[in-house]
Amino acid sequence: MTQYPQAFIYDLDGVITDTAEFHFFAWKKLADGLGVSIDRQFNEQLKGISRMDSLEQILKLNSSLVRFTKEEKVNLANQKNVYYLELIESINSTNILPGIECLLKKNKELNIKVALGSASKNAVQVLNQLGLTKYFDFIVDASKVKKGKPNPETFTTAADHLGIPYSSCIGIEDAAAGIEAINEANMFSVGVGTIEHLSHADYLVGDTSKLVFEEIVKRYKEKTVFR
Repeated sequence: MTQYPQAFIYDLDGVITDTAEFHFFAWKKLADGLGVSIDRQFNEQLKGISRMDSLEQILKLNSSLVRFTKEEKVNLANQKNVYYLELIESINSTNILPGIECLLKKNKELNIKVALGSASKNAVQVLNQLGLTKYFDFIVDASKVKKGKPNPETFTTAADHLGIPYSSCIGIEDAAAGIEAINEANMFSVGVGTIEHLSHADYLVGDTSKLVFEEIVKRYKEKTVFR
């Protein structure tokens, strides 16, 4: 009989809490200063990828911005982070997305390991402010990996640290790049969003309130039978 999965690996933004608006306003403020205009539709391209990769996407909007040196780009990315940190100072437990703490509690009750796999360098701070750090056995943020999503390193690093086979892990993501990373790691992927963006997820729900442990495990078991 197929056992429970041994680990759940959660993305942060859009899964545990929604700081997408804060990221958008921070990038927009930086872009405005560079004479570049971005909107929410463009911001969809930045979800799930690293800060430096996001900056590169913005700079591509104006060919004259290719002049920036690597050091200047790092400074710009750091400035965006300053804007972002100012915006998230107000985050607290009320900003936890529906259903998430219930799912985390279920993980811990059943002794399933819990990890965070985030592209954010501010992941630890955000978890602390949300009051959720106690649930996590390991946190992978941008400082712990060389290659960001869609490369699977974020998720494999978490599994390797926990000593758990990739096929026994479930990854939860709201970004296409994140789902691709989970799939590349040979883990079971749970997408939060629309089929238009996340059709490659093994299991898809419309929002976090529908992340029910028993249903996730049922779908996981159904797939592992055919592996």
